[in-house]
Amino acid sequence: MATFGTLSDRLTETFKNLRTKGKLSPADVDGTVREIRRALLDADVALEVVKQFTGTVRERALSDEVNKALNPAQQVVQIVNEELVAILGGQQRRLEFAKKPPTVIMLAGLQGAGKTTLAGKLAKWLKKEGHTPLLVASDLQRPNAVTQLQVVGEQAGVPVFAPEPGNGVGDPVKVAKNGVAEAERRQYDVVIVDTAGRLGIDAELMKQASNIRKAVDPDEVLFVIDAMIGQDAVNTARAFQDGVDFTGVVLTKLDGDARGGAALSVASVTGRPIIFASTGEGLDDFEPFHPDRMASRILDLGDILTLIEQAQAAFDEEEAAKVAEKFRTDSFTLDDFLAQMQQLKKMGSLKGMLGMLPGARGMKDQLENFDERELVRTEAIIQSMTPAERQNTKLLNGSRRLRIAKGSGMTVTDVNQLVARFEQAAKMMKTVAKGGMPNVPGMGPIPGAHGGKKQQAKKKGSRSGNPAKRAAENAAIAQGVKPGGASSGGGSGFGLGAGGGQKAPTEEELAALQKMLGRR
Repeated sequence: MATFGTLSDRLTETFKNLRTKGKLSPADVDGTVREIRRALLDADVALEVVKQFTGTVRERALSDEVNKALNPAQQVVQIVNEELVAILGGQQRRLEFAKKPPTVIMLAGLQGAGKTTLAGKLAKWLKKEGHTPLLVASDLQRPNAVTQLQVVGEQAGVPVFAPEPGNGVGDPVKVAKNGVAEAERRQYDVVIVDTAGRLGIDAELMKQASNIRKAVDPDEVLFVIDAMIGQDAVNTARAFQDGVDFTGVVLTKLDGDARGGAALSVASVTGRPIIFASTGEGLDDFEPFHPDRMASRILDLGDILTLIEQAQAAFDEEEAAKVAEKFRTDSFTLDDFLAQMQQLKKMGSLKGMLGMLPGARGMKDQLENFDERELVRTEAIIQSMTPAERQNTKLLNGSRRLRIAKGSGMTVTDVNQLVARFEQAAKMMKTVAKGGMPNVPGMGPIPGAHGGKKQQAKKKGSRSGNPAKRAAENAAIAQGVKPGGASSGGGSGFGLGAGGGQKAPTEEELAALQKMLGRR
């Protein structure tokens, strides 16, 4: 998430400096904590939260759990991760539904926080979860707020109760109360009440929000806050907590490029959990908030669970089984390729998905330069082909490729590259489907793969005269590790993986290995 980009970069750099340390001195710990403090303050995290956070991290980093650890640097990263999860709320908190429907959810917050759009996102998410939500337009003050909610409701496929035109006309408390009654009458199981905001905290805003709360007795009051407002987040949250009180928090604009301190402050300061996060402008850019996953994203440790959930939501199991069978029988076509690509697009932003991979900050430049429109261009090329050409790429001679290029607005080179990539991918997937290991271009043969060629026999091995050392070095080469050096793999998000700090084996270790080999 872009909001935490700078903070993530700063923390990543801080932890990289620890990886060469075999043991951490108090000075190392103090230096690390100092850098963490600066990074958090620069991200606009509330001062009281920063003090508490860094104090706990320092105390734990100087304790025996780190001193006795095999890899102190990794242990410190783990401590920071755990404490980040704690200040983000600890356990995930789900919506609480009423035992007797409808469940009433009231939205509150300042004007500009994105309440109305958030109402549509929440309604669409609830609908996907099997609920029947009703949106209630109780923001009768902001110009065109009622119209906006109606548009958002239509986009989400959710009905809107809007008896008043708004723009200063109508009683918001009466509309909210009648909206709940309408939901009971028409058997909607969730009511989402959109309320008015102000540009700043004032008595009139609080009185109106408080009156609506008394009138509808909501099961959940969600405080909607802009994740980019920084230090003001704490004052705003406290004012709403005192004036209206709320049961949970929703963070909006988490895709922004500001410092995002609100997210790291509001749960800790108010004691109220963050339940949802809005991560973009689209109605589907909305997700339940998981403190542990957010901490992992901030520390560049990835968010594989969310990635898997998105994939499961977007991909059809039956369709996936059919595709796997096509790979096995060598009948995978460009039509199938196009269908898979369109399913991939349903998962959302590819850049966002790639950003959930561990160590994604190390691919920052590549991610920034990644052009999501490439999928659209690929679709255009395939859709410019005839059904026969999609079934059999061998039909694509020069004149056909020229016609396809003109039809898609691309060049012949683009068409050639797509066909080459497709044929290469189909070949690799066929190998995988049959239980083999493909040779990935540019990576050389994969250890343990059974290719038809005798390339592996020519692979260079250790020439050491010491049998134990030769065995150790050959094992290292087989795993893609330079003998006596670090792994060529990526390791963890901070380069603190097992291969990152290993030394060449000592003579004693080699002698022990030689004895072990001699017993076999």
